[in-house]
Amino acid sequence: MPELPRISGKEAIKIFIKLGFYIARKKGSHVVMRKDDKGCVIPKHKALAVGTLKSAIRQAGITSDDFVEAYKGK
Repeated sequence: MPELPRISGKEAIKIFIKLGFYIARKKGSHVVMRKDDKGCVIPKHKALAVGTLKSAIRQAGITSDDFVEAYKGK
């Protein structure tokens, strides 16, 4: 499993959009992303904690490898 990058919530949202997710709704500083029957919640913080990012990736039903590959393919 690759090491996850230290990124902001805004960057994470962009990466999830690259992976086919869309913004379902926003409330306060949290964004709910959906794709088919999967979804995840991403806080729009300046720096996401690694555990928070891992949790969003797990909720989305994708692998860390897929996320890192999309991140590197900026």
